[in-house]
Amino acid sequence: MADLMKFVQSELVAKKDFPVFAAGDTITVYYEIREGEKTRTQFFKGVVIQRRGSANTETFTIRKMSGAIGVERIFPVNLPALQKVEINKKGAVRRARIFYFRELTGKKAKIKDKRR
Repeated sequence: MADLMKFVQSELVAKKDFPVFAAGDTITVYYEIREGEKTRTQFFKGVVIQRRGSANTETFTIRKMSGAIGVERIFPVNLPALQKVEINKKGAVRRARIFYFRELTGKKAKIKDKRR
């Protein structure tokens, strides 16, 4: 049964080549929105808080500030509506999940750039 599940997931799910990113990176995600019969592309730019799951069930959470309100959005990696992911900045953080970032405001909420 497990082999059948793996076979179906590998055959039916389209592989997308996204750049490698991790928690602390600032990325822009472009995704397609359908409104009735029309489709349009919208983007969401923010800091990656976490990546979780593996293979077909992997998701990543992005947080951005909209005015004074924090907005978080969870994207599945295999979402058919995802068009592309751009990395804007690489962040230097020590953890894989930076939930402490939610409580930070002002200068404290700034993530240092990773040295290349």
